[in-house]
Amino acid sequence: MAPAAELAAMRRALELAARGPTHGPNPRVGCVILAPDGTTLAEGYHHGAGSPHAEVAALQALTTSAAGATAIVTLEPCNHTGRTGPCSRALLAAGVTRVVVATPDPNPHAAGGIAELTGHGVDVEVGLLGEESRALNERWATAVGRGGPWVTWKWASTLDGRSAAADGSSRWITSAPARADVHRLRAEHDAVLIGTGTALTDDPSLTVRRDGVVRGPQPLRVVAGLRDLPPGARLLDGDADLLHVRTRDPHVVLAELAAREVRTVLLEGGPALAAAFLAAGLVDEVVCYLAPALLGAGPAAVGDLGIRGMPDIARLRTTSVDLVGDDVRIVARPLGRDVPPQFQPSQTSHELQEAFGVHRDR
Repeated sequence: MAPAAELAAMRRALELAARGPTHGPNPRVGCVILAPDGTTLAEGYHHGAGSPHAEVAALQALTTSAAGATAIVTLEPCNHTGRTGPCSRALLAAGVTRVVVATPDPNPHAAGGIAELTGHGVDVEVGLLGEESRALNERWATAVGRGGPWVTWKWASTLDGRSAAADGSSRWITSAPARADVHRLRAEHDAVLIGTGTALTDDPSLTVRRDGVVRGPQPLRVVAGLRDLPPGARLLDGDADLLHVRTRDPHVVLAELAAREVRTVLLEGGPALAAAFLAAGLVDEVVCYLAPALLGAGPAAVGDLGIRGMPDIARLRTTSVDLVGDDVRIVARPLGRDVPPQFQPSQTSHELQEAFGVHRDR
């Protein structure tokens, strides 16, 4: 088969994979099945935990036999039985004779599909558009690889670095479009995390809302700290699940979330919790909303990091800068965190931005 046909099919598979959920215990995967002459027989993608994997979805969409066909897959076919059966065996049973895989599966419990297929005489090629595939599932792969969730720290401040006024009030530092963008961020994560201090001071709901209405799947709401929540707290409203982890140790919090198959966490806590996660080296990405406003006094966005001189400054690498309403959204990463190439188009991200009414100006 001409390499051009397989390359085009892998690009299509990545586009399909991007339609899958941006959160959850499973990766986003797409699959295209090609006939021996390079024409497309079927395609599919994974819709989320419990639904058919991409390979099975594509096989189910077939209107003809897959005997002698080539499967183009963005991630190594799984080789274990979990919520669904192994995709490697499904491909073998369908008579597929060649499989092109973008990247191996970093999950040791699911990997092995390449070896299984090769062992049964299937021609397997690995690496086609591998960088793009890794970028698509970066958060998930990072969490699986290290056994703990990916952490995105979100914060908002004025130009002079204040996250609240001197009297503690913080509503609203940023514009309505920026706040809508935060709901988009929440929708992309498995859990939203704050400390008991923020829970008691701000009484947030931490739900995903559109036009003020709680809509769609909700992230797990997580509170870390020793103090009890008052009976009337919004976090107890039943709109989403709540987990109270009674510890101040960030490692313990993430271990508890990992045990619940939480792969991504949006850290929305106050200065003390942010400082604890940063000092522990547990922040993977920072999303800052900077409002064109000044307060002159009030708490800073992050607490004491133990830095006493410029040689120890905690520098970050900026990955994107956008206008969201009147505010500037800066996305950055602590130095040492690799930045993969952007996969384009990120259809799911674009759809989420439109759904939440977020329009970017460059």
